[in-house]
Amino acid sequence: MEGFEGRHAVVTGAGAGIGQGVAVALARRGTNITIAEIDPDRGEHTATLVRQAGATALVVPTDVMQVEQVEHAVDAGHAQFGRTDFLVNNAGGVRSGLFLEQKERNWRRLIDINLVSALAATSRAVPLIAQGKQGGAVVNVVSIEASRAAPRFAVYAACKAALVNLTRTLALEFAADQIRVNAIAPDLTVTPGIRGQARGPVDPGSWPPRTDDEQDGIDRYIPLGREGAIEECGEVVAFLCSEQARYVTGVTVPVDGGTWASSGWTRTPDRSGWTLTGQAMGQSV
Repeated sequence: MEGFEGRHAVVTGAGAGIGQGVAVALARRGTNITIAEIDPDRGEHTATLVRQAGATALVVPTDVMQVEQVEHAVDAGHAQFGRTDFLVNNAGGVRSGLFLEQKERNWRRLIDINLVSALAATSRAVPLIAQGKQGGAVVNVVSIEASRAAPRFAVYAACKAALVNLTRTLALEFAADQIRVNAIAPDLTVTPGIRGQARGPVDPGSWPPRTDDEQDGIDRYIPLGREGAIEECGEVVAFLCSEQARYVTGVTVPVDGGTWASSGWTRTPDRSGWTLTGQAMGQSV
């Protein structure tokens, strides 16, 4: 994959997790990064990684639930680097809970962080990308939950499903300017958030190890037998921004180790076959 020397990407929620993986993957190819991140310390940590990768970083403290702060981050990056080429709408959040146990404030928080933040960043960044007259790319980070039922995550999943549709629609609206719009849909990925560190310093050494039962469940659930890595998400985003993907737009790429393909099939406990709704299938006879 060719480099992106001198280009500029805005990555929301880039202080840790998948956003950090995206920022570093793009930086390794020469892309300067605006890190729109609510936690300044996390933002600076990612900035250090971006600089170590050979690119320039700008940290803009940003609460993505505040539209004006999102717009400021996009504008600040454009002013710093003199151009905008890529936008990665990565910021998001989720909390488990039955739908009827949640109140309006819970709905609105999830909608603001997962959907409105992407609307705000896209509406601000795309005109700046178009100014360059060289095309560009928007990549939305959605979730496997966008395409399946998600009990206890109803509003979150609805927001991610909306982003999938937005991806397809804006791919058409922005095509005349050669701005491609795609999405990635991760599933279980090793991130601080999923391991209980939504804020503050990221210390993988403090994460409790998976129990044997937890690891067995992961091995059986994910066809490739392990959780994903943020770097793997970053590499797919880098591809979608690259010239190699210049004819790819309007698609959502699963980065999930095969869980969307399995659609409920899991390995049997003895690993001899696969099971769906408790019925073993495909065992040797």
